[in-house]
Amino acid sequence: QVQLVESGGGSVQAGGSLRLSCVASGNLPSRTGWFRQAPGKERVGIAVLYSEDGSTFYADSVVGRFTISQDKVKNTVYLEMNSLKPEDTAMYYCAASPFVAGWSVADVPIFTYRGQGTQVTVSS
Repeated sequence: QVQLVESGGGSVQAGGSLRLSCVASGNLPSRTGWFRQAPGKERVGIAVLYSEDGSTFYADSVVGRFTISQDKVKNTVYLEMNSLKPEDTAMYYCAASPFVAGWSVADVPIFTYRGQGTQVTVSS
């Protein structure tokens, strides 16, 4: 069982930046990622990282603005968010899976382990 704890959410104006952190209770699983859920909407995967080689993949809506990264020493995954838009407002969740094969960014919401979420609010 892996525990994930997110932090770093907050309120910013459009165009601003935030960095989310996700600390795992043990070694980072093979796949880690972030998904978000806005009120009344479905969960949407936005970024996934392959621990073994650092490969990253993103949803079209955040390409060029968000960056996922890892620090294996600290067992931490980050989500750097730049040029934030009001439509980025949502609860952001960290997720992880110990399984390697077949995952895409769209699968992040169904990963085995999830954190409790951190709220991001972007005002216009």
